[in-house]
Amino acid sequence: MITTPPPPTGSGRFDFVRNSLATPPLFAALDTARSVLIAGAGGGFDVYAGLPLAIALWNSGVTVHLANLSFTPLELVDLDAWAAPNVALIQPDTAGPDDYFPERSLARWLATNDLPRRIYAFSKVGVQPLRAAYQHLVDTLDVDAIVLVDGGTDILMRGDEAGLGTPVEDITSLAAVAALDVRVKLVTCLGFGVDAYHGVVHTQVLENLAALDRDGGYLGALSIPNASREAALYRDAVADGQAATPLRPSIVNGQIAAATSGAFGDVQFTRRTSGTELFVNPLMAIYFTVDLDKLAARCLYLDRIEHTHGMRQVAKRIEAFRDETATRIPRAFPH
Repeated sequence: MITTPPPPTGSGRFDFVRNSLATPPLFAALDTARSVLIAGAGGGFDVYAGLPLAIALWNSGVTVHLANLSFTPLELVDLDAWAAPNVALIQPDTAGPDDYFPERSLARWLATNDLPRRIYAFSKVGVQPLRAAYQHLVDTLDVDAIVLVDGGTDILMRGDEAGLGTPVEDITSLAAVAALDVRVKLVTCLGFGVDAYHGVVHTQVLENLAALDRDGGYLGALSIPNASREAALYRDAVADGQAATPLRPSIVNGQIAAATSGAFGDVQFTRRTSGTELFVNPLMAIYFTVDLDKLAARCLYLDRIEHTHGMRQVAKRIEAFRDETATRIPRAFPH
């Protein structure tokens, strides 16, 4: 006789119909959403990592808006592009820098492919002003679901790991969204393994995912199929972004795109990685998704950056936290 296990401790939404092997929990969580905001959490090209998910939702008739914490000097964009303080609406014809403007590059690619072409770009600011910028989009776009996307997995670090990767932008985004009153808030990561270059130990990523699973906050892993429309369009968008930014192409998305095509090992596609041995592999083409509020609750220093207004404040407070924190000893992969 098969018995049904009890819900995990701390899970307020456990539902054996919605949480089924037949329905990916990521899409189950979004199945009633009317207006979804997919936002790159870590800046740069992170919004590209949300593109396969956005395309899948668009195919299902869901309204999806794209946003990104921007590394572009937004003070150079058109004055009429500003939708609110610290948030600019970027479209294919928005004036701005020619050498590095991932949001406009993506907007132009979307327009070429007859997809919604508006990208909201957030300024690099601290938690308080970034939260206000998010709140503006929640109100004006009637957003009922937010998905933060990280190219890599360092947003999953809670603070006591051997290495945190590059946490400043990711955790600022996490803290900003955690306090918003939005029905569904998720974090999804694409590019497992790429943060090893910045000191992340991926056995600790898996340890953190297991802890979130025990708390009912892990929504599982979902691979992007090689032959899917989502994968094909994503690879084309990444290639287009690389062509538009030849001196600073996305190392993260380049590896993910290669992984979605079945590439493996030291796949070099830019001089930026010369001298570094890459390890492109199928794990990079998998979305790992967690409940945003449960992830935020596990971050050991989120309260320290709550009242920040600038990114430098965030960085200094993370550094201070690390100086006084004993780190967990990582274990090696046993096989």
